Amino acid sequence: MNNVKISERVFYVGTNDRKKHLFENNWPLPNGVAYNSYLIKDEKSALIDTLEFGSKDDYIDNINCILENRPLDYLIVNHMEPDHASMIGEVIRNYPEVKVVSNCKTYSMLKAYYKLPEERFLEVKEGETLDLGHHKLTFVLTPWVHWPETMVTYDTTEQILFSCDAFGSFGTLDGGIFDDEINFDRYYEDEMRRYYSNIVGKYSNMVQKAFAKLAGVPVKCICPSHGPVWRKEPSKVLALYDRWSRNEAEEGVVICYASMYGNTEKMADTIARLIAEEGIKNIRVYDVSKTHVSFILSEIWKYKGLILGTCAYNGDMHPMMHMLCHEISVSQPKNKTFAVFGSSTWNGAGVKALMAFAEKQGLVPEGEPVQVLGAPDSEKMSGFKTLAKEFAAKIK
Repeated sequence: MNNVKISERVFYVGTNDRKKHLFENNWPLPNGVAYNSYLIKDEKSALIDTLEFGSKDDYIDNINCILENRPLDYLIVNHMEPDHASMIGEVIRNYPEVKVVSNCKTYSMLKAYYKLPEERFLEVKEGETLDLGHHKLTFVLTPWVHWPETMVTYDTTEQILFSCDAFGSFGTLDGGIFDDEINFDRYYEDEMRRYYSNIVGKYSNMVQKAFAKLAGVPVKCICPSHGPVWRKEPSKVLALYDRWSRNEAEEGVVICYASMYGNTEKMADTIARLIAEEGIKNIRVYDVSKTHVSFILSEIWKYKGLILGTCAYNGDMHPMMHMLCHEISVSQPKNKTFAVFGSSTWNGAGVKALMAFAEKQGLVPEGEPVQVLGAPDSEKMSGFKTLAKEFAAKIK
């Protein structure tokens, strides 16, 4: 993928990582991840963000080749997380005259990690311009999308937005780098939503503030730090992020259960069937002990309805349901039609814990929780019939 051109003077110098199992040592990467870095070769040259250390052993050689051994003038740092920034040290060592360009919040992090002297740092403020010759770069501060120092770089000449984590996605770029070279709906949209819901979703209000800052700015191409480059239809990814950050969801329901011996699982299958009989087609049922929470959160973000069910465990909900609830409390999906169910042998502790979680999160359950003591049967689960009707009517 050496010397892939975004435009005549803008180059893609990223790479794929198919070895890493967990992003941030937390989120599974079944399809790997791409680290995207960009190089502008003009009267002055600028490298926009770097890569994760060790992900591309010929990274500096690639830059030298494009620059034809000219010095690198600027390194622009949009975000300091190591998957974009841990090659900064190598860039500084290889280009001793390079100026590191970012905002004042970034500088404190650069000093902490790289002991960057003040004379090698060029601070830019909101709306300021860096003139490279043909290309004129301006900067928009987007704090908490998703770190406090985050910003984006906009090329006013060619209307290219270098957006760092915004509009990013899990998944490697398997030959196709641009949106018109891939089947996005089939291979990337789910992974983009999983990326958004787990990493950016908590800061959806800040995403909307960033949209407000960029309102009316013409964007012909979006160059994120993960996932495909949007040169044909940038409006598509803009619309997705706008919808997700507004917590707009599709008709459907996610049913998540924790079951030790199968009783709560039977309840999950029962409520799923009853909701299907009410005409809801998008129904996803997950065993929280089997499916990683990141995939479940992505589906929760996608659909309007959420139903949680758990067995009792040590006077509380099941630990894996507790983990899902914790992640829901972190990512904070909103505007959900919500319900609770569960089973126990003596005290209903799991349902009580789920109800306490719901109250803390401001989730108002539809109807009374359906609770089963002992083995579930039709009579014990009769409350599901009313719940299914009311729930389906709410999400239609």
